[in-house]
Amino acid sequence: MRVHPLEALKKNPFVLAPMAGITDHAFRSFMKKLDASVVVTELVSATGIEYKSERTLSLMSFDETQRPIGIQLFGEDPEVIARAARVVEEQGADFVDLNFGCPVPKVVKKGAGSAMLKDLPAMKKVLRACVQAVKIPVTIKIRSGWDAQSKNAIDVCNLAYDEGISWVAIHGRTRAAGYSGLADWDFIADVKAHVKIPVLGNGDLVTPQKAVQQLKDSGCDGVLIGRGALKNPLIFADALSIWRNEPVRNDLKRNYSSIFRDLDLAIRAHSSEHITNIQLKKFASWFSTGYPGAAAFRKAIFQIKDNDEVLSCALDFFGSIKNMEQEDTSHEDFLMGGHG
Repeated sequence: MRVHPLEALKKNPFVLAPMAGITDHAFRSFMKKLDASVVVTELVSATGIEYKSERTLSLMSFDETQRPIGIQLFGEDPEVIARAARVVEEQGADFVDLNFGCPVPKVVKKGAGSAMLKDLPAMKKVLRACVQAVKIPVTIKIRSGWDAQSKNAIDVCNLAYDEGISWVAIHGRTRAAGYSGLADWDFIADVKAHVKIPVLGNGDLVTPQKAVQQLKDSGCDGVLIGRGALKNPLIFADALSIWRNEPVRNDLKRNYSSIFRDLDLAIRAHSSEHITNIQLKKFASWFSTGYPGAAAFRKAIFQIKDNDEVLSCALDFFGSIKNMEQEDTSHEDFLMGGHG
């Protein structure tokens, strides 16, 4: 049964941000078990859906445990996006999410992603076509603007409200900034204070404490957590506990090996042997960040070819860091994941 994403935010405002190459079927299922609220797929090409690309269609895979689940589309042609949105609805997803934040050149040069921030009349056509094409909610994800001289998120929010969009998620950097510098949460708070549409904030939420604090300070209806979950898979469970004024679930923190074993099972259930090998190594490396011996562990694990050996190596490492505190490594470039 479909779940409206705005209803879910009232119970849990901590949303798993869509990240290309990361928020696949397995990782979304894994994060839902660890208290993520709404989850969103990786970036899906509306054109790829149009041409029935097998790889594109596989990105849309989900199951009932992931609800509410949004499928994130990108593209520049209103009619193509509208048809893709209908496919999303037919697949049974809870909502369509339109990406107007992706800074990647191959997306932007076609007029999609954050390029739409420079052409609001074109964005309006896309929004109208999509909303009229489906009965399920439509949300959008944007950046604060194209560059520092054209931060137009308030204009985008007003346009989205007029066109019947359910929420606007704002990444607190411009397209020009990429992932450099800090996300501007004062800007996000200012936008929220001046618009009627629900607003979700996004950017630099790398600890549960920061996620809760920015949620409260900004007045946003929810926040999107992306790379914070790559370092600490317990970030949603911890943030939700803090937000509810409940004790943090320390039982989970003492059992990182069990958590990684759950991820291993999820990945193997939805991936080939080759992809499983890549994903296990990738997530093990991210989760190890900030713990003693992490660099040596990463070097060792990437030399292993057998998936069972990868798992065994990871479980040994995570067992060895029991009760240790994780250092702040938010400055490390390899944690700058995501495409919004």
